[in-house]
Amino acid sequence: MNPVLDMSIDELFDQFDNLCVLIIGDVMLDSYVWGHVERISPEAPVPVVTVDRRELRLGGAGNVLLNVQALGAEAIICSVIGTDQAGNQLEQQLDERGLNSSGLIRSQTRTTTIKERIIAGSQQVVRVDTESDKYITADERELLIAKAKELIPSCHVVIFEDYDKGVLSKEAIADIIDFANEKGVPTVVDPKKRNFLSYQNATLFKPNLKELREGLKVDFDVDNPIELGNVVRQLTQTLNLKGALITLSERGAFIDYNGETQKLPAHIRQIADVSGAGDTVISIAACCVALKQSPNIIAGLSNLGGGLVCESVGVVPIDKKQLKEEAKEHFG
Repeated sequence: MNPVLDMSIDELFDQFDNLCVLIIGDVMLDSYVWGHVERISPEAPVPVVTVDRRELRLGGAGNVLLNVQALGAEAIICSVIGTDQAGNQLEQQLDERGLNSSGLIRSQTRTTTIKERIIAGSQQVVRVDTESDKYITADERELLIAKAKELIPSCHVVIFEDYDKGVLSKEAIADIIDFANEKGVPTVVDPKKRNFLSYQNATLFKPNLKELREGLKVDFDVDNPIELGNVVRQLTQTLNLKGALITLSERGAFIDYNGETQKLPAHIRQIADVSGAGDTVISIAACCVALKQSPNIIAGLSNLGGGLVCESVGVVPIDKKQLKEEAKEHFG
């Protein structure tokens, strides 16, 4: 069943340009080192990678910022990073891309997360992570909450982008969601395991299938629509959510939102790389929620965009023009 549009595709995509989206969570740097291997090290049985080029990119919540920006909305980050060199490079990345960093807090005690990938030819040789998953300090948490409350009234939707790196805690989550609800600003959540059950009273909750099973500690037959529906209902009742959007990889997506449920199949595509697809889905879903779209539009457009970015190699933000063209074909 094709979704029924609340407005035309042109109108919907134009409305994206008027949105302001606050992204709260773990922002990080992705570092890429490309090279080639011609010999094995005499010091140990490992390849010697001769570097050809290096590149820094925004990672974690940073990719959600890029997707929101690609849709035409203003994206504001609210996070805690270190005062180290990686933190300086991360802030520079934000500035170079014209992203709003007014919600960024620099910590004297925190390490900025950086994930460095060493790639020889087309093969990733090793990944080196510099990070801490310890919770930010109580003082930093209060600064984060205060900054979020300062920014929320001027935003149309809040995205919690949780990578379990310690920026988000149950105390901060509860305080910020309560404040957003008071101000009538919807909250959309991309959860991870540690805080999975902390997002009480959120608007829309978007786990993938693995996160859903681990978060609720349940096993079920995802191909059985009754079992799937019952588990999602358990999720929405447990967290008192307005709704949940479950991404099911090659099985598509399932939404239970505002009393409506729908399962959408995945679109047939040439899959090159699934990295970053969830960031695209949460970005599109949040913008649709902000514009008070129906459940089938939220899920349908998000599902379409998530599949679209999988056709590209590496983590890339959504191409708005291409998404718009496909949406017109799909929803027409």
